[in-house]
Amino acid sequence: MKSKNVKPVIILFFLISCVTILSSWGTWGHQHINKAAVFALPTEMRPFFYNHIDFITEESVVPDLRKYILTDKSENPRHFMDMENFGPADSLPKTLAEAKKKYDDKFLQSNGILPWYIIEMMEKLTKAFKEKKKTEILFLAADLGHYIGDAQMPLHTSANHDGQMTNQKGIHSFWESQIPEQLGDMYNLNTGNAKYIDDISKKTWEIIAQTHKLVDTVLLVEKSVNSNFPQDEVYKKNEKGEILKNKYNASIHSLAYAKKYHDALNGMIEKQMRLAISTTADYWYTAWVNAGKPDLSLLDDVESTKANKINYEKDSESWKKGKVTKLKIDTEF
Repeated sequence: MKSKNVKPVIILFFLISCVTILSSWGTWGHQHINKAAVFALPTEMRPFFYNHIDFITEESVVPDLRKYILTDKSENPRHFMDMENFGPADSLPKTLAEAKKKYDDKFLQSNGILPWYIIEMMEKLTKAFKEKKKTEILFLAADLGHYIGDAQMPLHTSANHDGQMTNQKGIHSFWESQIPEQLGDMYNLNTGNAKYIDDISKKTWEIIAQTHKLVDTVLLVEKSVNSNFPQDEVYKKNEKGEILKNKYNASIHSLAYAKKYHDALNGMIEKQMRLAISTTADYWYTAWVNAGKPDLSLLDDVESTKANKINYEKDSESWKKGKVTKLKIDTEF
């Protein structure tokens, strides 16, 4: 049996379903990103991560739980960065400590600290690996995967985070939650083997810059699709003709509209999800290498690893085909 015995988070698991639509990439996206990233790890790391793959998967949405359900004030700015409000990227501080000296707390709360926080999390994960602290490794790795996923979502890098400035309110969850949940089963989640990153700071800022370049496409393509689509068919409706809402009162787009927008984006959503998977694995791997490649097999008892062997081999074969074991997630759309 794969381990689920990291006790502190068990108390929170019953709340996870509450953040399905509020979660960036949605529960479907974040859980698939973290789970798929496990199989991109080298053989020295993969068995340990697989022993705890249920935790790595479930924990992927806990940062949003802290943000939305527990209303942790410090959590919110970790998920985004409004690049338009910071000026040229090459003029930005490279560390969170430097950022806090340059900008006041109110500004950072409003405009985000995502890349700086990713860099800080990497330092903590490397330290946890070096000190062979099992619980910290699992918590930090899972949370880091969440923030890396956020960094690959274009609207997490823009002040127009939900299309509110362009009369496209609701596009955020439509792009990252509804579409992946409805169409993501066709995605190829095999991203190849994890690669070592020489400069984490440089790589993180490159990710943010590349993701931000996609913002205009996300918005303009939706505008174009909408202008050429029957307006009474944009949203899903009940038998009375009323637009259906999810449990968070957000309008649900029709499947036909979702497919039209998805296709018009020419594979963007799948590409960004694949980048989130590969980058998550790259960061985990890099932290482990920088920590001196500690023997992770010593952190679990031999019996647990043996018990997981059959499922491990089965799931590894699925990964080779671009799939991960189907996750049991409540459908929102």
